[in-house]
Amino acid sequence: MPLHKCPACQVPSQSEGELPRQLAQTGPRTRAKACPWPRPDALEEQRGLVVMSKFAVRVDAAVSALGSGAGAGLDENDFIDASRLVYDGVREIRRAVLMNRDDEDLDPEDVELDEHYTLETRSKSSAHTGEHGVDEYPDISGITNAREAMRKMTEEDKRKILQQVELFRREKMTFDNEVAKWDDAGNDIIMLAKHMCMIMLEMTDFTRGRGPLKTTMDVINAAKKISEAGTKLDKLTREIAEQCPESSTKQDLLAYLQRIALYCHQIQITSKVKADVQNISGELIVSGLDSATSLIQAAKNLMNAVVLTVKASYVASTKYTRQGTIAHVRIDVALTNLFIRSQSPIVVWRMKAPEKKPLIRPERPEEVRAKVRRGSQKKQPSPVRALAEFQSPAENV
Repeated sequence: MPLHKCPACQVPSQSEGELPRQLAQTGPRTRAKACPWPRPDALEEQRGLVVMSKFAVRVDAAVSALGSGAGAGLDENDFIDASRLVYDGVREIRRAVLMNRDDEDLDPEDVELDEHYTLETRSKSSAHTGEHGVDEYPDISGITNAREAMRKMTEEDKRKILQQVELFRREKMTFDNEVAKWDDAGNDIIMLAKHMCMIMLEMTDFTRGRGPLKTTMDVINAAKKISEAGTKLDKLTREIAEQCPESSTKQDLLAYLQRIALYCHQIQITSKVKADVQNISGELIVSGLDSATSLIQAAKNLMNAVVLTVKASYVASTKYTRQGTIAHVRIDVALTNLFIRSQSPIVVWRMKAPEKKPLIRPERPEEVRAKVRRGSQKKQPSPVRALAEFQSPAENV
């Protein structure tokens, strides 16, 4: 069987797309440092260098053409495409460099956030919710907080946690399809749902030894914030349910609210379970698999309940709308006054505006300066000739 070599480090491999088993079981950061075959970050670096060299060649050719006075034939669209490739290449190189750094060495301003991780949806539970200077494991050397303990778990436990995280990510995709399409301006339900989603993402990252949550107290405070957001969501949604007439939609909406309360309580319980770390014969043994998987499952179930609540709230708000309701009836001796108060909607359901499209590319010079043939234009006949086409009644006889 022929051996293939990595284009970046020339490491031989039996198959071009096959990774060694011991390297495939490790994390992406470990694989990047061990330089297996193939190595995505090295390939991205090489691609960036190729793009930069092509861009430099085009710039040199353009400068030479302008110096010789033959700049009329230059195509502006080529420079636009080359600049875009340079930008994409630099961006990929920067991402590859950040992948090779540890979480402790990363600058928060250098971390690229997800497209849905905006200022409005960002969780505030990660902003120093606990005292990170406190050593949670004073008797264990090498571990100071719960996040570091999660990194010391065995590879088998990490794979089990990763399986649960994949299920959570599938639920996150459903959340993005159902919730992220709504504009949160004037809709507190969508705002609370996105806020809860971001906190749950931070908690799942904590189970993998990543993310902004470091200590057990951070996770407990994050669970409290989820519970507070769930309480606000429950109060707001019940107002919608009160205005909705008796129907299956109202019953489903109230049932989903009970699920949210249940899963918020489960998250609060599982967040208080601290990972146990033991030092046996100089080897650290971390036993926190059950609490980590329970936390991820509770977060997944809560996200599913939030999605169902948002969908039911939309149906209850739009399908059973009424122009006005009788607010007060006062019977007087001489006159009966009927006051009808029009109720404003509790939340406003508007689709999120589409993403901005790139600017229109300029037209090519040959298209702008194209000559228009006179033959392509319809000639207007002279009035005398048009008049000659008509015949008098005498000529017809």
